[in-house]
Amino acid sequence: MSVEFVCSAAELWQFPCDGLPEIAFVGRSNVGKSSLLNSLLLSNKLKTGAVRATRKQLAQVSRTPGRTQQLNFYRIDKAFYFVDLPGYGYAKVPKQQIARWQQLAENYLTDRKTLKLVILIVDSRHGAKASDQQMFEWLEAHGQPLTLVASKTDKLRTSEREKALYEFEQNFQQVLPFSAKTGEGLSSLWSIVRDALTR
Repeated sequence: MSVEFVCSAAELWQFPCDGLPEIAFVGRSNVGKSSLLNSLLLSNKLKTGAVRATRKQLAQVSRTPGRTQQLNFYRIDKAFYFVDLPGYGYAKVPKQQIARWQQLAENYLTDRKTLKLVILIVDSRHGAKASDQQMFEWLEAHGQPLTLVASKTDKLRTSEREKALYEFEQNFQQVLPFSAKTGEGLSSLWSIVRDALTR
């Protein structure tokens, strides 16, 4: 699988215009979005052959929330894009900057014709937050196809995990458990991505 980092877009005109289908990744700041993306990019589940992605091409993992400040486009096998959106919620940046991110993300999610699927990532350790609920309802209201992924499941005991997944399904919809550390959910998520690309 080949991975090419194409651009970080801070304005609508900077988005790629080659018409390839796109899969978007959204979630609160520090939800594990970059780790999830890197797991997918390094897994080589889409095609056989050697993985040609390098660490420099991948999403940057940070302990500081709000590091993703633009829309990052990764072209996969020259056939489609993964799009990493800025995290919503807590971030150590001015409110004016957060408002700009939100407007850019909203424009992308509502108007992008090539968008095939939104993967909404929630943190299995922290339960259903109001901001997650708002994002879920906003995406549904705008008719965006979406998949809910619960990250960091490896950090929970069995009883905690079962409770967390039950609560997510009660508040949202069916959720896919995922762990970048153990690889749980990786094959299933790739299957969901492949299905979305064929629609």
